[in-house]
Amino acid sequence: MTAVPANMPIPGHIDPVPVPRPITEREDGRIDLLGLPKKQIAGLFEEAGLDRKQAKLRAKQVYHWIYHRGISDFDAMTDIAKTMRPWLAERFVIARPEVVEAQHSSDGTRKWLLRTADNHDYEMVFIPDADRGTLCVSSQVGCTLNCRFCHTGTMRLVRNLTPGEIVGQVMLARDALGEWPKGRMDMADEETEAEYTADGRLLTNIVMMGMGEPLYNFDNVRDALGIVMDGEGLALSKRRITLSTSGVVPMMDRCGAEIGVNLAVSLHAVTKDVRDEIVPINKKYGIEELLQACADYPGASNARRITFEYVMLKDKNDSDDDARELVRLIKKYRLPAKVNLIPFNPWPGAPYECSTPERIRSFSNIVFEAGISAPVRTPRGRDIDAACGQLKTAAEKKSRAELDRIAAEKQAAQD
Repeated sequence: MTAVPANMPIPGHIDPVPVPRPITEREDGRIDLLGLPKKQIAGLFEEAGLDRKQAKLRAKQVYHWIYHRGISDFDAMTDIAKTMRPWLAERFVIARPEVVEAQHSSDGTRKWLLRTADNHDYEMVFIPDADRGTLCVSSQVGCTLNCRFCHTGTMRLVRNLTPGEIVGQVMLARDALGEWPKGRMDMADEETEAEYTADGRLLTNIVMMGMGEPLYNFDNVRDALGIVMDGEGLALSKRRITLSTSGVVPMMDRCGAEIGVNLAVSLHAVTKDVRDEIVPINKKYGIEELLQACADYPGASNARRITFEYVMLKDKNDSDDDARELVRLIKKYRLPAKVNLIPFNPWPGAPYECSTPERIRSFSNIVFEAGISAPVRTPRGRDIDAACGQLKTAAEKKSRAELDRIAAEKQAAQD
């Protein structure tokens, strides 16, 4: 596999993207523990003055309270000595991303506009279904890929989200849905993943399909998902997590080896000219190279198929010939594949139109008849701009003063 430099050149408004600056430190000097693994928390406790054995024990307790109970107040951690709780609160904090705005769609979809501690805005979406509830998680503020059909792609990349900001989205969703895993409160060493379960919960699946390209924020996404999948953390099975990439070929093998979640690929076209236009990263990593990386993806099998996302654009990529070429490519590379056909979700100024229902049906039938699953995704959350490809922070639609006023009004209503 080709080594990837730390400052990898990528297509976008800025090429190469500069090394992201570190997150702004808190004004009160406290360290945010959200998004940190247990070992790192123990190291921080030791640096703050605890001996190694005590630091390890306290880290295990705090980690359990954060991710198993959803607790952000040290004073509520009842199995930690009362004298220790103020010591922790003086030095550390367990934060949540700030909720600027929460919207509910008529179809049950929820969208949250979130704000980082250094005043950058991003979004997450929860999509409820009869048999599952899927949280669409963002990995970056903005995006650098400029996919022409995607509203997020019209934003400039501001910065990568930290592990805490990524995990924080899952925490906020569980807060809003009022659900945390059940389990024992003691810290026995024999505790297993089986005792942490999402069965019967509303939030059952996670897709890294929000704002940004996850594989351009690989380390932070990997570390965040490590906590989400940890049996003593949020305890969601890797089989219930899907990471979507536009085709960052050099990072795909590492994704399979180091994260091990399901893979979705934003394909959207089957010819070089069309994919170059609508998914510009294709100029760097072409279709053939991308599909070979899919064939080599660790863990891909008939039981764990690779999902190809394919947005249906009128007179652009939706012909019967396009469908037949898609089948040919999947079979050429012997890919265990499923194709998600996505009706284009319009947004102001979009350069494309959605394919007609008849055209989508014809395309789907050709792929199905070749023995490849090709369901048509039902658009969700269109009325609140929460559908696929529509995410773009509402901060660009409302002034900062207006957003601050809305937040102040909500706080006043709660007080």
